[in-house]
Amino acid sequence: MVETLPCLEIPSTEGIKYAGSKLKLIPQILELAKKVDAKTILDGFAGTTRVSQAFAKLGYSVVCNDIAHWSEALGTCYLLNTKQHSEHQPLIDHLNSVPPIDGWFTEHYGGHANDGCAVQVDGLKKPWQLHNTRKLDGIRQEIEHLNLDKVDRAVTLTSLMLALDRVDSTLGHFSAYLKDWSPRSYKELVLEVPKVFRSEGNHQVCRSDIFDLVPNVSVDLAYFDPPYGSNNEKMPPSRVRYAAYYHLWKSVILYDKPELFGKAKRRKDTSDKLSASVFEEFRRNTHGRFMAVEAIKKLIKMTQARWILLSYSSGGRATAEELNDVMHSNGKLLAVVEMNYKRNVMAGMKWTDEWVDAAQKPNREFLFLLEKN
Repeated sequence: MVETLPCLEIPSTEGIKYAGSKLKLIPQILELAKKVDAKTILDGFAGTTRVSQAFAKLGYSVVCNDIAHWSEALGTCYLLNTKQHSEHQPLIDHLNSVPPIDGWFTEHYGGHANDGCAVQVDGLKKPWQLHNTRKLDGIRQEIEHLNLDKVDRAVTLTSLMLALDRVDSTLGHFSAYLKDWSPRSYKELVLEVPKVFRSEGNHQVCRSDIFDLVPNVSVDLAYFDPPYGSNNEKMPPSRVRYAAYYHLWKSVILYDKPELFGKAKRRKDTSDKLSASVFEEFRRNTHGRFMAVEAIKKLIKMTQARWILLSYSSGGRATAEELNDVMHSNGKLLAVVEMNYKRNVMAGMKWTDEWVDAAQKPNREFLFLLEKN
């Protein structure tokens, strides 16, 4: 059975390129949320905040959380904004007029065009061309000097990230850069006012470890999209931990000029030993259970919400059988949706355990709606 997408008005959202983006899942997330009488939402692993933005635009009150500093900036920009879009324009115009300078970002991440090759004299590839890192250095220094309030600062930093994302020479993350400059990297860095909005909901933006947050937040529905590890027994979830893929956004936000290492010049505090997530853990515990599955079990039990909406990829560490057991032992599974991106449909509402067999095939994406015991 295959269902076409429901006729649901999908709010527009905005964000940077992101390997874990749930942009294509937003229609299904919103449709499942409509099946229950939820008014307050926790987006526990918000990332680019697209899901939080969509819920906020539909009138839900949203608690937007992620451990990343850059995600907190995005959430503050979109969910806590109280100004009209046009009110931000003078500040953005001012930042666009700031003269370029040679600073920390240019020193480490800027490169010459070199006839199309992004490999520099030091043998390293760079994510941006010099004319744009010099603009970045000037603008970032000016944001620091302006002493803006929390929301205005978040709006400028979001504008800067979006502008940098439009002129980068990457595949969408910062663990490696392209050998040859991308066509967009030749363009000029120009800031634009983010697509901010004023919503009716009473929103919160947090930057907390999810296990520290959930005991202190009570909502109707919690949406969880934790980072996934590998399902390959012979290798770790990634050569680079999830948080490290976006280390440069952290440096843009904090402007702390950290110690760097490696060919991609990653922040030292994003090394594998320091930035690991238990949800990416590929090992089993002493009881023979996958640690990532046990983390999901713990999260479901600790969450103060009547309903939980969980994203799961068959490329993740959690085996279907174990995850199925976790959910059935913690509540009633109301719906399971398997996604088929190529056909742009929901590949059937599965009301039984049929999804376990489907999950054995690679690259399957599922959404689970669970009503807790």
